[in-house]
Amino acid sequence: MSFLQKFFGTRKNTIATYSEFWDWFMANEQAFYDIVKGDKNPEAGFFSKLSPKLGELKDGFYYLTGMYDSNTAELVFTPDGIVKNIVFVEELVKAAPTITNWKFTALKPALEIENVNIKMAGYIFDSVNLSFYAVDHKHYPDDVEIFIVHNDYNEEDKSIIINGTYIFLDNYLGELNAITMIDNLVIVPPEHAEKELIPIAKLKDYLVWREKEFVEKYSGLRYNTANDNYSSLEATLKNQRPLIAIVNTTLLDWDAKASHPWILKVKVDYNGDKNNGLPDKGTYGLLQRLEDEIMLELKDFDGYLNVGRQTADNERIIYFACNDFRRPSKILHDLITKYREELDIEYDIYKDKYWQSLERFRPELS
Repeated sequence: MSFLQKFFGTRKNTIATYSEFWDWFMANEQAFYDIVKGDKNPEAGFFSKLSPKLGELKDGFYYLTGMYDSNTAELVFTPDGIVKNIVFVEELVKAAPTITNWKFTALKPALEIENVNIKMAGYIFDSVNLSFYAVDHKHYPDDVEIFIVHNDYNEEDKSIIINGTYIFLDNYLGELNAITMIDNLVIVPPEHAEKELIPIAKLKDYLVWREKEFVEKYSGLRYNTANDNYSSLEATLKNQRPLIAIVNTTLLDWDAKASHPWILKVKVDYNGDKNNGLPDKGTYGLLQRLEDEIMLELKDFDGYLNVGRQTADNERIIYFACNDFRRPSKILHDLITKYREELDIEYDIYKDKYWQSLERFRPELS
């Protein structure tokens, strides 16, 4: 597989649905197939046409293309590690029609270890040059922290070693597993290894075992916030503007945080310069309506917990802890479209099993 390409949205949308995209693709598939089959430069005749059309559908897709076998061209769609875009890649491929001599794949698939041999800038990433060990943390027992060792690690080429290792893992584990099964990844030279090295070929089995333990421990766990306690926190920023936060203090003390390992961070920018960085009455009402709509779609009992929010310096940030990343991705995408003319909304979803990114709300709790 080769030819990684990113595409961006265009200003004027002509394709709004998955079916419309695939209708367009089917009208051009023979020309695209001939380019891939003929090993021609895909940039001019394939990517330059494919990218804008996909961009009309949604920003944030990447793709790879090549021959799956002697007669079948494969087009792999990937979010390139961006969690919030996984569900859209999966939906796009699920909507794909059956087209002779084409295979469409959502996310880079896992390969057998003997078939994974990455060469980059003079370095090789394979089962010979890579090994690993895992580190357990007493206070974070469910965290999966992996240290990977490259035999030829060179500090001067650190970025190459890191990029090559990530590409190796995407191909060996499969992209979805590489994104979701490892909580923290560190790449070190052999002399910095602190534990006995394990062949990289055993990493997949280790991660499957850890994932199975995790699922068995937390499967089906749900939480009801109806009787929780909340605290209002106040602070002053360096620019002397106020910060006001409201947090669910009961949730912050919960001993099963890891059951909801995905943090949804919703950021809304507004103009509060006339109110010392805080929203005026009208804007406050809009922000509250947005948060109410999120909570209506992402209910606590379904696995989506509103941990709290902070407001300061022309910005409100809302935090949810989630047991899944797909539904929040779709809900926020839809709400951004709905409020496009009224609010400037961005969102991100990242893995944080123990909600360490929210610990800053703790010191002021009483």
